[in-house]
Amino acid sequence: MEVGTVTDIMQEALYTIITTAAPLLGISLVVGLTVSIFQTVTSIQEQTLTFVPKVISIFLGLMLMGHWMANNLVNFMTKLWSDFSVYIR
Repeated sequence: MEVGTVTDIMQEALYTIITTAAPLLGISLVVGLTVSIFQTVTSIQEQTLTFVPKVISIFLGLMLMGHWMANNLVNFMTKLWSDFSVYIR
């Protein structure tokens, strides 16, 4: 296997990871920012207040987008394993 082939596989793997994780990370970012703004406005200084809303929003995001995320990962692995004979020569 050539270096270019390995580089292409790694590039596609990283792209798949980023595009699959980005929606949940975005949800977590928005919820954390919203709770932080609420804490600033109300002068609540509780450090653990952002944990519960983030966990709930991530679970909701997984329920809504879990099928799409799993399809992305399965498509990548199927493509990777279907081209396995090309990689071993």
